[in-house]
Amino acid sequence: MKKILLTTLMMVLVFAGYAATDNGQAEITFETTTHDFGSFPESSPKVTCTFNFKNTGDAPLIIHQAIASCGCTVPDFPKAPIKPGESGKITVTYNGAGKFPGHFKKSITIRTNAKQEMARLYIEGTMEAAAKSE
Repeated sequence: MKKILLTTLMMVLVFAGYAATDNGQAEITFETTTHDFGSFPESSPKVTCTFNFKNTGDAPLIIHQAIASCGCTVPDFPKAPIKPGESGKITVTYNGAGKFPGHFKKSITIRTNAKQEMARLYIEGTMEAAAKSE
């Protein structure tokens, strides 16, 4: 009987310890989630922008993936964990070479270990057609 009581008491203490421990969670907060390049010439089709963010949670933030909606858009993100309170940046490059001039809008899906596991960033702009020579 004493063994059962002692075992039960130990299990209660262990589970109470786990319940009291708050493992925390990362949280990603972006300054902005959209960027408009405006108009740029077809002769300079490569444009780049930066999305700044901060880990506003209380656990390290890990970015698992950054996937663009099109191969003409390439995101670059930090591979190392971002500590709570620290900032980071995701750089996005759009390359319109070989694409039709005109307006575009692309999305970048960010997958993390944060409370909200997925976030989306958007870029847009207008690539102006080069003047045709006669």
